[in-house]
Amino acid sequence: MKRVKILYVRFNNELRNDEIEMFRGAVLSKLQETSSVLFHNHVGKNFRYSYPLIQYKRLAGKASIVCLEEGTEAIGELFSAGDFSFRIGTRMVKMEIALITARQVLVQPWGTSFTYRLNRWLPLNEENYRVYQTLEGLVDRSVFLEKKLIGNILSFAKGIGIYLEDEVVCKILDMEEPYWVMYKGVRMMAFNIRFKTNLSLPDSIGLGKGVSLGSGILHSIQQSEDKG
Repeated sequence: MKRVKILYVRFNNELRNDEIEMFRGAVLSKLQETSSVLFHNHVGKNFRYSYPLIQYKRLAGKASIVCLEEGTEAIGELFSAGDFSFRIGTRMVKMEIALITARQVLVQPWGTSFTYRLNRWLPLNEENYRVYQTLEGLVDRSVFLEKKLIGNILSFAKGIGIYLEDEVVCKILDMEEPYWVMYKGVRMMAFNIRFKTNLSLPDSIGLGKGVSLGSGILHSIQQSEDKG
């Protein structure tokens, strides 16, 4: 059990999905070379292989940043820079902060289940995609994806310092037709799903691949529902 610190920063400026990586680049351009590794997840030429604690997103059509734990303090470096004239692609944009919201969210298993939407979820690497394609039945594919989802949730928990002793249970309730997106120049299969789990999770965090660049955004549908 842990109360996770989370900070939501939403701008008034509209942002397309294909501009999220440019948005991150614009943020990084305003920071000093000595800025926190959490902004870019690189240590020298090496990659920080851990759950991203600063995530760049498109929420309600607007440019947004979601920060967790240490990321909630590191984001102060951006505010200190004071220059919100961003170049996104070929356009110059004066970014205007619409709201900053700080919360503490209890992450733990419960005796009830919570229902969430997960949009633009990228659960499959190249090897897993080949396995997924060999599964013919919808039930088999759902079970396969549920295992990936549990793995994504455990990776999130580990990344914020939570090691779950109780079993994490996930059940996919419905799934839209998968579609293709480009992630770092690679064509990947994306999913929009609705699922329930026995774990309470913070709204708008990312699960799966590409969470620092707006993929796998989680939204709570309702606070909780009794099992059965």
